[in-house]
Amino acid sequence: MSSPNATVAAPAGIAQILTEAPEAAAARLSGRLAAQAAATDQEGNFPTEEFQWLRAAGLLAAPLARSLGGADLMQPAHTLDLLRTLKHIGRGNLAVGRVYEGHANALMLLQLYGQPDQIGRWAADAREGHLFGVWNTEAQDGVQLEPLENGRYRLLGSKTFGSGAGHLTRPLITGKLPDGGWQMFILPTDEQPTGLDTSFWRPLGMRATASFRVDLTNAEIGPEDLLGQPGDYYHQPGFSGGAIRFAAVQLGAAEAVFDETRRFLRALGRTDDPYQRMRLGELAVLIESGNLWLRGAAEHAARPATDAEATVAYANLMRTAIEDICLKVLPLAERCVGARGLLRPEPFERLHRDLTHYLRQPAPDAAVADAGRFVLQHSEPAHSLWNA
Repeated sequence: MSSPNATVAAPAGIAQILTEAPEAAAARLSGRLAAQAAATDQEGNFPTEEFQWLRAAGLLAAPLARSLGGADLMQPAHTLDLLRTLKHIGRGNLAVGRVYEGHANALMLLQLYGQPDQIGRWAADAREGHLFGVWNTEAQDGVQLEPLENGRYRLLGSKTFGSGAGHLTRPLITGKLPDGGWQMFILPTDEQPTGLDTSFWRPLGMRATASFRVDLTNAEIGPEDLLGQPGDYYHQPGFSGGAIRFAAVQLGAAEAVFDETRRFLRALGRTDDPYQRMRLGELAVLIESGNLWLRGAAEHAARPATDAEATVAYANLMRTAIEDICLKVLPLAERCVGARGLLRPEPFERLHRDLTHYLRQPAPDAAVADAGRFVLQHSEPAHSLWNA
């Protein structure tokens, strides 16, 4: 483990303001991210340069409200823009997409539950280029908030799967209060000590996310760092409904597999093979199905009458469908490219590892079972089930 006094340097420079739509900026950067992905694919590494590109494009501020200098990406009416932005970043580099999705999630939560002065302060941090994220997962030594006499709190314990550890300067973290309440707070890691156990992260894929175990023991926070009320983190539909965001990143990786498969076959002159044509047709069906799910999720999120239960159920359907699409894309692409295509420096090996690992999101069976419970409890015909 690194020294418990290890700190994170604040970002250099000021983030640029968006001069184009977030989706267009992400699409423009996608190829550049892909070209750099192999260079960062090392355990303990992090796509530092890539996030400088996102900063320069204004994408770190994009999830903020327009009044805060952003592009309103987290508003329901702009859900499709958000999902496509995430997809393009994931298409370029799944590790970058994973960390950026966490950044967007944190900005959504702070805008939803923060006090006006907190929102203004944290929004300024995002505009200046600070990287946010969400650290919620923990093991037996989970994070606790110990009250001090001066009204501040001393932190005890650790988080696991702390994506971006050592690079996030404003992680949103959850911890347990003495009364058992589950409290969100944002820790300025460029000012407070954290210890990083890099040996925790020995993954199949997603090597460059730096998802270490983070020891927060002896860091201190004040009331101004607490976000919302105890239990707010798990409020629905925000908690489970957010699955549509990581599913969009996953679909981006599936699109990258599709694009690389076509490129590889063209380079080999195999485009006239009838079996390869059949496989590419099947891949095209899968990819377009995923894009239709993105549109459906966005339309559902934009409906003002949609209740929380229906939103969660639809998000569970969408994440299940995208997972199934990705799990079908991978073996089809393998058959197309054969053993030669799975040799480095071809990108398939990394794409396959990264996507396989990132698909292992928590509780996949419970998600689809919850969607089944919802449809069993409602009697509307199928054509209007999600419009009620």
